[in-house]
Amino acid sequence: MNYQALIDRVDDLISESPGKVILAFLLVTAVFFTGLGSIESESGQDQFIEDLPSFEANQEIQRKFNATFSEGESSTTILQDSNNAVSKQGVLSSLRAQKRLEEYDPLVITSSNSPAEDIADELDGNATTLSEKILAVESATQSEVDRAVRSAAERPGGIENSLSEDFNARAASASAARMSVTHDGSEPPDNREQNIRRVLSSVDGNFRVLGDFPETNTDSLLIVMPAALFFIVLFLIVAYRDLIDLIIGLFSIIMAIIWTFGFLGIAGLPFSVLIVAVPPLLIAVGIDFGIHSVNRYREETVKGKGIVESMKITTDQLLVAFFIVTGTSAIGFLSNLVSAFPPIRDFGVAAAAGIVFTFLIFGVFLPATKVYVDRVRDRLPIPTMGDTPLGSDESPLGRILSVGVVVADRAPIVTLLVILVLTGSAGVYATGVGTGFTTDDFLPEEETPEPLQKLPEPFKPPAEYQYVKNDNFQDEKFDQTDRVLMYVEGPMQRNGALDQIQRAGEVPPPTFEREDGRTDDNSIVDVIRSTAQRNPEFGRLVDRNDPNGDGVPENNLGEIYDALSSQGGTGIDDFVSEGRESARVVYSVDSDEDDKVITQEAKRLSDKYRYEATPTGFAVIFQEASDLIFTSVVESLILTLVGASIFLVVVYWVLEGKPALGIVNTLPILISVVFIVATMRVLGVKFNAINGTLLAITIGLGIDYSVHIVHRFADEFDEKKLIPALRRTVVGTGGALTGSMLTTVFGIGVLSLALNPALATFGILTASSVFYAYLTSLFVLPTVVVAWERLVGFRRQSSGSE
Repeated sequence: MNYQALIDRVDDLISESPGKVILAFLLVTAVFFTGLGSIESESGQDQFIEDLPSFEANQEIQRKFNATFSEGESSTTILQDSNNAVSKQGVLSSLRAQKRLEEYDPLVITSSNSPAEDIADELDGNATTLSEKILAVESATQSEVDRAVRSAAERPGGIENSLSEDFNARAASASAARMSVTHDGSEPPDNREQNIRRVLSSVDGNFRVLGDFPETNTDSLLIVMPAALFFIVLFLIVAYRDLIDLIIGLFSIIMAIIWTFGFLGIAGLPFSVLIVAVPPLLIAVGIDFGIHSVNRYREETVKGKGIVESMKITTDQLLVAFFIVTGTSAIGFLSNLVSAFPPIRDFGVAAAAGIVFTFLIFGVFLPATKVYVDRVRDRLPIPTMGDTPLGSDESPLGRILSVGVVVADRAPIVTLLVILVLTGSAGVYATGVGTGFTTDDFLPEEETPEPLQKLPEPFKPPAEYQYVKNDNFQDEKFDQTDRVLMYVEGPMQRNGALDQIQRAGEVPPPTFEREDGRTDDNSIVDVIRSTAQRNPEFGRLVDRNDPNGDGVPENNLGEIYDALSSQGGTGIDDFVSEGRESARVVYSVDSDEDDKVITQEAKRLSDKYRYEATPTGFAVIFQEASDLIFTSVVESLILTLVGASIFLVVVYWVLEGKPALGIVNTLPILISVVFIVATMRVLGVKFNAINGTLLAITIGLGIDYSVHIVHRFADEFDEKKLIPALRRTVVGTGGALTGSMLTTVFGIGVLSLALNPALATFGILTASSVFYAYLTSLFVLPTVVVAWERLVGFRRQSSGSE
């Protein structure tokens, strides 16, 4: 394949017509700039789990059972913090809050519900409006209210789920209650939340508005990007030591980000929490490309070569290296397309597109701009502040970098064996890393760190996140994870439809709570039995349609449901859908048990139903997500390793006639992968929906370092013997790699300042993986190269010279 002709054409275009190249890139930048205004943001955990069967089942339950949401409607949860939320005063506060919310026109409340309403219903079954219910409670004594609380608690699907865990029916006490209001969705969320808080502040009581999931993407970017820019500029000053080169490098970085985010808007990809990591990744690769370009160019200019000749030599070599890096990185990022989570797939597309854009900008635009500027410098008296490359044989950095070559030369086989033993041990230790998916992965702390509060506007984040504060209160007061919901789909009016609910609970799974020897559950069966006990006429209807006398009617179920609905307040809407084509069963489980065990037993329980039954609930959803995270990590890792390895072998075979270089190129990255997973275990970090992309990124970015070493070595090896070629490679390229590593580690490391905890951990781990890739490329790769050459050989067709 005559690839050199294509490279020569690009070399000539860059060196001979730099102005045309610059103009073309600026025009494309203007096109992508138009896409910036079309970017839409997404946040929260739902974007990761919305396609899971268990989550879809949960959504169906929310939509069909005791919910009247229509198209465009939304709801807000309100938490009542009280000494006793079910006392007479607590119930009145809740009802008055509901009434004032429904009367406040800007909110357009379509409905609301609370345990206070159920208590009022027990006091006066004829009270239908909130005003009538308030009057019923005001005219009752505290003792009457207490009896109403106990009576409401006895109903299936009663008030217990809306009261705090410390609810005591006998004492009629609970420290918190939960109500919800439904809106027509016409008001912006921020205005809606402010209006609700304003109304509630006028009510005698302490209410917390849970509100919408906090938007931390923008807040994180406003902190991360300036910090990244600071470190990037700092290290670029050291690397370039020239103001003009620094400006060219920074402008190229900005251009790469505009192209990438413009692509997001044009392609309709949402801006999610993972996309926050894309700019630092592109900056990392862009800086690497920029430093290598300028450093390699300077290696030639200090020898006395002219601008055009020096740049042609630079681009002739580096365009190939950049292409290899781009190809392997894109493979790593695109491997995330196998993920079950939409945000991870979007991240893979965005990062892959971004790396291609970075290749074009830093491989073509930056060299062309450098040629154009240096020509202007030759004509005008513009001083050059620094024009020497990083690293030389005599410099302290050069001597440090050559350590790996010295060790490889003296004892390559022994050193390689030691490396393999250490890697194997780390690999065994790394197998202990787990996976997890929790709400906490996506939530910032209640209060942002004090140092961040000292930042000036607009970089200063909110002092606290009300949602997180109130959500923590909800977690503390209400039991969130001790229920498994079974979504049963089938004709619930068909004769014998209810028997399957009864039979499914006869042999309780070990982690499911028991009551009278069977599962502790709530279903339409409990509604029928409790109503039959209170209403003799309904009881006789049940008896006539219950041939076996077990309290579960088998026949004429449509008539049974109609009778329940006509009485009102029975709770039928909690367990049977309006169209009677589905049912909900609520099982109590041991909240201390592992989600994996609960999920396994819930799925076995679902198999006992004749109709299609799908288990859901927090434990099931999070476990299903956790299982998919593990699958995604393994699949993307295999795809990246196999894809990148094949790509490297083919590329080195075509370009150099040495396919073995592709295998050598991959080995240090395998070591980096092992050590980053081991580091995760040391830090107590699990794979989650965000850092599940880490290994593919480690390979994608890590290969960047080893490619530069291997490709430069291949060129030097054609002219020099093994050790001199390695030394020249490591010292010449190692200086640029060192500058790139420092800017990348600090540029990505600033993600640790992100307000999203998972993103902060992601930044630390990614920075660590880059550091491992740097170490293995400079201090392990030489040993691998020497050992391979002495044991196998690269089958060179010509002997080198000193």
